[in-house]
Amino acid sequence: MAKSSSDRIELLQGTLDMLILRTLLFGPAHGHQIAKHIQRTTEDLLQVEHGSLYPALHRLERQRWIVAKWEPAGKDLKRQFKYYRLTPAGKKQLVAEESKWKQLTTAIARIMWPVEEE
Repeated sequence: MAKSSSDRIELLQGTLDMLILRTLLFGPAHGHQIAKHIQRTTEDLLQVEHGSLYPALHRLERQRWIVAKWEPAGKDLKRQFKYYRLTPAGKKQLVAEESKWKQLTTAIARIMWPVEEE
């Protein structure tokens, strides 16, 4: 069931980059596949708009964390998609981003659900 626009969550700056890198860890994908993977995996809670996705992909390319190559779209050899792949530098960046994400969520959890001291 699709979530209404009021149920969706806005991504923190930089989070989209981490989600793209994580998605590409599973293998090459074109932009639409990346967006659909994020949407499906989060049960429609996160929906990445093209206006956010493609600037993020271009930014990750400039950082050399991903590379892109035009390839035929499956059986339709007349149509091509730009497939993105994670680079070794991108894998290293993903590890760093995951570490920062864990620190951030732990810090927020401490504020939201503090442990009562005895």
